[in-house]
Amino acid sequence: MKEWAQDLDSEWHWLPQLAPQLSLRVPEPVGKGHPTSSYPFAWAIYGWIDGQPYADELVDDQRQAARDLAQFVVELRTMDLVVGAARVGAPGVEAPRTGRKPLRQLDAVTREAIESGRGVIDGDAATAAWERALDAPAWKGTPVWIHTDLLRPNLLVHDGRLAAVIDFGGVGVGDPAADVIAAWSVFSHTGRGVFRDVLDVDDATWNRARGFALHQATMIIPYYAETNPRFAAMAKRTVEQVLADINA
Repeated sequence: MKEWAQDLDSEWHWLPQLAPQLSLRVPEPVGKGHPTSSYPFAWAIYGWIDGQPYADELVDDQRQAARDLAQFVVELRTMDLVVGAARVGAPGVEAPRTGRKPLRQLDAVTREAIESGRGVIDGDAATAAWERALDAPAWKGTPVWIHTDLLRPNLLVHDGRLAAVIDFGGVGVGDPAADVIAAWSVFSHTGRGVFRDVLDVDDATWNRARGFALHQATMIIPYYAETNPRFAAMAKRTVEQVLADINA
């Protein structure tokens, strides 16, 4: 709970600065509550956004959804980091956090998660895909703004179109591959190519991003298997998309 409250502080600070430069709607902070003896964490109220979590049956055109999300990612990436970081904000969030550890640092926990997920996913194929991702060159580029959590529950669809992106608790700066995970966590083959083309993703970034997607999904499956089976099923779908992409 304490970590979630810190994410809220990050959202509260950065959303008003990012929102004017984004083509998709994002949460609008309205009011913030402070810790008390009855609830020891910060809390907040956000403006209502019409829409439902991304689902294939809600989207009229997956290719258009891929273009819209890619445009959102481009807009984030091209924002001025220095100007944003220099603005005065809440303690602890004056500078954007760094998102996503290098794949090599995620190796042990990912292999453990894959083993835990056997019976739900193809463990051998997932391990092979993970080892392939580890061969991708480590990222050494210039940090860019990244959302870091572009999963279906964080994308809202309204009237058949992608309308909003929510949950900015992990927003920060770092490896642009972090937001390419949507190629597998959100889209199928139909939208994946469009998403990659609009972002102009090179092979190294693509392979690294596929590793991030696999890591995230395999961690979700055992953790949420009982408490949130629908979320775990979405993660299973991501693993299947990763494997299908490799075998295409």
